[in-house]
Amino acid sequence: MSQSFGSYQDEIYGGGLRGIVPSYPMTYEGWEAGAQAALPPSVWSYVAGGAGNEHTQRANVAAFEGWGLVPRMFVGAARRDLSVELFGMRLPTPLFMAPVGVIGLCAQDGHGDLATARAAARTGVPMVASTLSVDPMEQVAAEFGQTPGFFQLYTPTDRELAESLVRRAESAGFKAIVVTLDTWVTGWRPRDLATSNFPQLRGHCLTNYTSDPVFRAQLARTPEEDPGAAILRWMQVFGNPLTWEDLPWLRSLTALPLIVKGICHPEDVRRAKDGGVDGIYCSNHGGRQANGGLPALDALPGVVEAAGDLPVLFDSGVRNGTDVVKAVALGATAVGIGRPYAHGLALGGTEGIVHVLRSILAEADLTMAVDGYPDLARLTPEALRRTR
Repeated sequence: MSQSFGSYQDEIYGGGLRGIVPSYPMTYEGWEAGAQAALPPSVWSYVAGGAGNEHTQRANVAAFEGWGLVPRMFVGAARRDLSVELFGMRLPTPLFMAPVGVIGLCAQDGHGDLATARAAARTGVPMVASTLSVDPMEQVAAEFGQTPGFFQLYTPTDRELAESLVRRAESAGFKAIVVTLDTWVTGWRPRDLATSNFPQLRGHCLTNYTSDPVFRAQLARTPEEDPGAAILRWMQVFGNPLTWEDLPWLRSLTALPLIVKGICHPEDVRRAKDGGVDGIYCSNHGGRQANGGLPALDALPGVVEAAGDLPVLFDSGVRNGTDVVKAVALGATAVGIGRPYAHGLALGGTEGIVHVLRSILAEADLTMAVDGYPDLARLTPEALRRTR
């Protein structure tokens, strides 16, 4: 399944011959600056901010600079195969869009979930759709086209509601369920506290709840008639501090692949594997939930070793194509981005996301070409060296 993702630069240079320059910036820093200018301060603080003084957030990014890819010559990597096998599906690349709970608010029209799904359809890059969305999951899934989508579950305390959300995801055509483990309570986020803004408490991004028959049945009046009561009920059911005793129940909810997100310790990997999960998602929520931890990338090798034959998804700190290459070399099966595509959405809706995705994939492809790695199988830990 070799595709020349690096040809995106040929399109850009070709456009230059006709006097056309790119509509969007070409670097993460440019996407970030553009998004900050485009978004309201309250939304920007939520997208850009992290926990505490944001040391872990910065460390996630810096960790990639601690590894260097070793060039190999006389390889003849004229064609590169970036495709990966995941849960019986052949994906064109290892890249995916991680769940972002306020992605709906990052679009100028307020429907960022739909715009993201359309970008997935156009690029073949899967979207992990958050439970917290502006648009109901059924409408989001309807935009995926031929690209698979995954549903991220914030497990409510009400088991009947959890089951209803999973059943809806199955019926909508999602291909896996991703259970987030590290966000049953909100971390200490000074940027959000400074603006006294928590979007869900203002009724934003709760549509998957307010459209759910089980959730609606628990209300005396409809969410449309009494939105305040709906928000209060959401507050009551959102945070579920899951334990290992809950894993058999989670596993029983679906026949779809079950992925557990937020795993960074090898022992947790082994217990999750014994509990029947289908995939491990190594992540520290991009540094948004807890400060003072180790970079997720530093946890990745140990997670991969403990996972054995289970696929490992990874996010936290990925900013460009070389980061994707390095994460794959350290054992990730699939590599997620969050803030980069949120910035692209703020800049230009679906078109902005497509530009970000194509830019990241082009850099990954061209890095593999220049450094002599024609396929992902060649990207092993031996392809990297510590630079510091």
